[in-house]
Amino acid sequence: MEKTLDHIGIAVRHLEDSIHFYEHVLNGTLIDRYRSEVPGVESDVAIMEVNGSRIELLAPTNNTTSPIARFIRQKGKGVHHLAYRVDNLDEALIELDKQGIRTLEGSLRINKHGRRLIYLNPADTEGTIIEYCDYPEEH
Repeated sequence: MEKTLDHIGIAVRHLEDSIHFYEHVLNGTLIDRYRSEVPGVESDVAIMEVNGSRIELLAPTNNTTSPIARFIRQKGKGVHHLAYRVDNLDEALIELDKQGIRTLEGSLRINKHGRRLIYLNPADTEGTIIEYCDYPEEH
């Protein structure tokens, strides 16, 4: 199955400062901004476009339960995940299972833009957080 880079997720402490950097230094454009209070997400999200590439800036809204807050405590701010777009997430999950690659339990969801996504277990991806996603409304 073909996989293409969809976006890069960046963990940040201060969303406004990060938006300013992407707009004024990298000449990016703010595409959308929203808050996700879904348990296990708890973050403010700013979607930036820089010369055709998408970046998701992720700032924790709950320093106790947000995985972004936990990531920043453990590794510092910076690249949080790489998201790869697949044609069909259900088929990709079957392929992953056959390859012995696990996903993070409870991470399967649909975001506000209709993107279905799931995170692969970093223990099976050489430590990198990888998201698989598809956009079923586009088919």
